[in-house]
Formats: sequence, structure tokens, C-alpha cells
Amino acid sequence: MKRWTPRVTVATVVERAGRYLLVEEDRGGPFTLFNQPAGHLEPNETLLEAAEREVREESAWRVGITDYLGLYVHRAADGLTFHSHSFVGMALAHLGNALDPNIRAIHWLTFDEIEDLDHAGRLRSPLVLRRVRDARLGRVFPMDVIHER
Repeated sequence: MKRWTPRVTVATVVERAGRYLLVEEDRGGPFTLFNQPAGHLEPNETLLEAAEREVREESAWRVGITDYLGLYVHRAADGLTFHSHSFVGMALAHLGNALDPNIRAIHWLTFDEIEDLDHAGRLRSPLVLRRVRDARLGRVFPMDVIHER
């Protein structure tokens, strides 16, 4: 029997002056989708390293991770299950590096604008809005709840 393996991902909610950092992605559909900077955990990488790397690669921002939002489990329509470790980060500096090829643009959006994107079916997953809501409500954990290495 083949062992079931969920996909391990990271995502980071970054807020600055009442706006949230989202990336606009070309996923090959009829329109682009919006997501927090997010991606897969790579071999020999900690969750924190992965979260910082994904923000840098997808948005050209350097962030300081401040809190752990928690583990969000998402079962996608294609049958895959994702274990998304989610964080809160503080924008520290814009780096100016090239963005990942599937990222069309970055946006700093208000909560209302993110809700509008959700109503229009333009969020990559239901977790995008859920993570922002949880961060806004202060549903966070200290980073020392994660034990790595």
C-alpha cells in the first residue's frame, strides 16, 4: 500500500499601514488569482526559512516573521491535501529582485478589497481570506511553538 503524503506549504500574511501583501498569479486559467506569498517546503529547509524565501521570491520583499498563525489543512478539488504552515511577517525592505515567473504583480490591498476578490472567485484558495481574518483577530502563536532542528 502506498503511503499518503500531504503537500507541506508555507504562507505569510504581511500587513503594512492597513494593507495586506498579496501576489497576483497566472495559474493558466481565464483570469489571474491572488494569494499570500506562499509555496512548498524544500529539502533541508526549516518552515521559517521557507516562509522568508517564498516572500522574497514571490514579492521581492524581505520580511521578519513575528508569529505563527497555525497549521491550515486544505483539501483541494483535485484531491490533493495541503498542510499550510502560516505565519505573520513584518515588511522590512523592498529588495527589487525579479519575481517568480508565474507572479504577474504584487499588491497591497485592504481587507475590503480582499473580500471583494473572494466574492469574485479570484483568491487562490479559501485559506487566503481565512489567514487574513485570523491575523486581524490576533489568533497567533509565538514562534517557539515550532520545534525544528
